[in-house]
Amino acid sequence: MHFSFEYPFAFFWLFILFCFFRCKREYCKIYFAKTNFLPRTLLSKDYLPLIIAALFITALASPFTYSAFAKSGKKGRDLVLAIDASGSMGGDFGQRSKFDTLIDLARTFIQHRYDDNIGVVVFGTFAYPASPITYDTKALQFLLNYLELSIAGNNTAIGDAIMEAVKMLKKSDAKEKVIVLFTDGYHNSGSISPKQAVKEAKKIKAKIYTVGIGEEFDKKLLERIAKETGGESFSAKDEKALAAVMERIDELEKSPLRSGVYIDKRTLFPWIGIALVGLLLYDIRRKI
Repeated sequence: MHFSFEYPFAFFWLFILFCFFRCKREYCKIYFAKTNFLPRTLLSKDYLPLIIAALFITALASPFTYSAFAKSGKKGRDLVLAIDASGSMGGDFGQRSKFDTLIDLARTFIQHRYDDNIGVVVFGTFAYPASPITYDTKALQFLLNYLELSIAGNNTAIGDAIMEAVKMLKKSDAKEKVIVLFTDGYHNSGSISPKQAVKEAKKIKAKIYTVGIGEEFDKKLLERIAKETGGESFSAKDEKALAAVMERIDELEKSPLRSGVYIDKRTLFPWIGIALVGLLLYDIRRKI
C-alpha cells in the first residue's frame, strides 16, 4: 500500500500558519493590513485553531492511498512468473520450505512492478496458467496465498512451464516480454521438451531468466535456456541468496514509475473531514 497527495502544493499555506503562530501581530501587518480581522486565538498559544487549520490544509492537499501505479497505455513489459510447485520444493530452506520462501518473495516482487502486466504459471508434473497476464497486482498477490505444494504434481515439467508462459505472451503486443522460471530440480515430465519451448520463446522474442533453488537442480539446462533467449541464469542456495536474486532481476527488468492511473485508489478526505468537523464542534462548544 502506498500513500500520496493529489495537490501537494496546498501545503504552501502551512508557512502562513507558521507565521501566524510565531510572528507578532505588528509583523503580520506587513502581509495582512487588517490583522484585527484575524482570530486572536490563531496568534496566541491556543493550539486547537492551529490544528484545525492544518487539518483543513491537509484536506485541500487531498491525501489518498493506492496499491500500484500503472501506465495508462498498457504497452510496457509483459512478465510471466513460472513457479515450481513440485514435491521437492517442500524441502527445508532455512526456517521455511523453498516453496513458502519463493511465494513470499514473489509477492513482494509483484508489488513493486508498477508498470508491468504480470501472469503466473505453476508447474510440477504438468503446467497450467494460474493467472492470466494482468495489471491487477493486488489480485495476483491474493492468488499466491492459495497456491499449494504439489498442486500440479510432484515431478518437474520445465518445458511445459515455458510453453504455457509463451502461450500467454503470444497474445501480447508489449514491447518487452519476459519469463522468470524458478525450479529446484531436473526436467523429468511433461509433453514439451525445454528445447522445443525455448524455440517458441525465441519466436516471440521472449527473454527468459532462470533461477535454480537449492543445490539439486539442472544448472547446465537453466544456463542454456537463459543464454539462448538473452536472459541470465541465477542460483540461490538459501533464502538470503534467493532474495538477492529477486532484487537483481528487479534491477535488470526495472519497472519505472510513469504517468498513468492509480490502482485501487482510496481517498482519505472523508476521514480528515470527520476529524475536522469534530474539532470545530468542540471548539465552538467550549467558547459558548
